[in-house]
Amino acid sequence: MSVPTVAVVGLGPMGQALAGAFIDGGVRTTVWNRTSARVDALVGRGAVRAETVADVVRSSDLVVVCLVDDEAVAAVLEPAADVLRGRTLVNLTSTAPHQSRSRGEWAARHGIDYLDGAILTPTPTIGGPGALILYSGAERVYQTHQAVLATLGGRAVHVGEDVGRAAGYDAAVLSLFWLSVLGVVHGLAMARAEGISGADLAPFAANITGLLPEMLDRFAGQVEADDFPGGISTIASASAGLAHLTESARTLGFDTAIFQASQDLVQRAVDSGFGADGLARLVGVVAALPAA
Repeated sequence: MSVPTVAVVGLGPMGQALAGAFIDGGVRTTVWNRTSARVDALVGRGAVRAETVADVVRSSDLVVVCLVDDEAVAAVLEPAADVLRGRTLVNLTSTAPHQSRSRGEWAARHGIDYLDGAILTPTPTIGGPGALILYSGAERVYQTHQAVLATLGGRAVHVGEDVGRAAGYDAAVLSLFWLSVLGVVHGLAMARAEGISGADLAPFAANITGLLPEMLDRFAGQVEADDFPGGISTIASASAGLAHLTESARTLGFDTAIFQASQDLVQRAVDSGFGADGLARLVGVVAALPAA
């Protein structure tokens, strides 16, 4: 019985975690990175060193790339397109959906089977039960390599044949995450400016953040049903609350750009006649905003 193989291109923190999980899963793993020091640590764990990109690609029919962005993927892999022909490229680089689709088109032009992926959990989860990776692209390609990809741990979900779909999930989840992080940052800053410690704030803030899981499910259902009852909270009341918050931040000398942008969005909804609707109505208002 042959040993499964994989080639890993790019050994940043996530790339190292991916390669390590393959090694631990019994997959013969060949690695390449611009910085040799990152290769050394994995060679010590059983990886095979490749001196060039072409060499690492030739080592396996399955090539996994995880770099900083699509520009880096282009710089590293496009010169190796001829070597990649007839192989499968799994791109776990975080990219925008349109970039994923363009990369898929590039792969198709060069006879490369292509899967795009989105890693939705942090580096320490890779190889363990907590990992979550979404894949999009041809179902037949995913099924061919599913067993090897499963060594990355946790859940692997194929979300559709559109190669940009996994990146679409990624953009949506990261939007939720980063705007939540900014909320935490601003909340702590507001508390600090009023002489309230983070430790004192946290128990009360938890009451608010604990509402988010239920709110996400409820809003998702309302958007699907195109029905936005205002029984719990209305857009008009949110407008008044954001105005108060913006004024409080301005009084403290804070940059209010984020608050003002939120207030402008809500005001757009009110001006469109949605003031009495529930907050989930804002999803459609955001989607209708003209491109900058």
